[in-house]
Amino acid sequence: MRRASFLLLGLSTLAAPWVVSGRARAQGAGAGAGEPSGRLVLYTSQLEPDAARTVEMFRQRHPQVQVEWIRGGTNQILPRLRAEIAAGAPRADVLLLADSLTFEGLKKEGLLRPSPEVDIAGTPADRHDPGRSYFGTKLLTTGIVMNTRAPFTPKSWADLLRPEARNLTAMPSPSVSGAAAIHVQAVAQTPGLGWAYWEKLGAAGLQPRGGNGAVMQAVAGGERAFGIVVDYMPIREAAKGAPVRFIVPEEGASAITEPAAILKSSQNPRAAAAFISFLLSRPGQELAASQGFLPADPAVAPPAGFPDPKTLRLLPFDAARASAEAEADLKKFNQIMGQ
Repeated sequence: MRRASFLLLGLSTLAAPWVVSGRARAQGAGAGAGEPSGRLVLYTSQLEPDAARTVEMFRQRHPQVQVEWIRGGTNQILPRLRAEIAAGAPRADVLLLADSLTFEGLKKEGLLRPSPEVDIAGTPADRHDPGRSYFGTKLLTTGIVMNTRAPFTPKSWADLLRPEARNLTAMPSPSVSGAAAIHVQAVAQTPGLGWAYWEKLGAAGLQPRGGNGAVMQAVAGGERAFGIVVDYMPIREAAKGAPVRFIVPEEGASAITEPAAILKSSQNPRAAAAFISFLLSRPGQELAASQGFLPADPAVAPPAGFPDPKTLRLLPFDAARASAEAEADLKKFNQIMGQ
């Protein structure tokens, strides 16, 4: 299944301006009390300014850890990682990528290190892998965007089946958007919606097209009245004056959680665990909110215009099941949509 996150740009490498010997790194990986130290290698799909700020704040709290980070799309990071593994020289300690399906695949391959020592702080346990192999760091929800001149304001997913919405709804292709792929499966797993919902929406003229940006353009420009998109796009555009509004349907929204995980091959698991614990800590969650994302910790105030995480309802989602059924589900969706 081809999956490209809407967050992902081209690959760039930013190496720290210091050189840390293998011996120093091994010292940082050792067990025992005291601050983590040594070199930590992070592979991430965060936007470059977000990654830089995240690393900066982590190092303020753990100055003995030197962080080298490399960013790129998931579809760029994973081939790089696999090539390193094949060569017997994996470099990354921590992965911070867009969606849980990616991590479920890595978990099945035995590449992730279960990490019970990671402190999940105030984040709910259901944001994370039950076996503690990966940890959700924020919520990027998928809901409904409407043009303010739409014929009605939808309150539920079922409202997109109303006659007035016929041929007026677009969504990203799940072959392109990881968030859309997870949304398709989350709806399919939800009692009361299921695959019957997608069949009805397909019959009502749903148009899958490109990524989230293409859907936003169609709705903001009035070509479509409604769209199924990730939250931050319409919320940010509305704040700039675009004629759009983001809605979390009554049944709930789907979400990707931008998980982080420690690789089994990590040479510095202590520093890696400290890094993920920072992401889940109150300061780390406040940082995510300041970067314009919904924090995983419901006690942390969301950015302006975002739904309240205390009352936000999420569609049920079994990541392990979704990973096992991903290829078949994509094929089924495309058949329903005549693609």
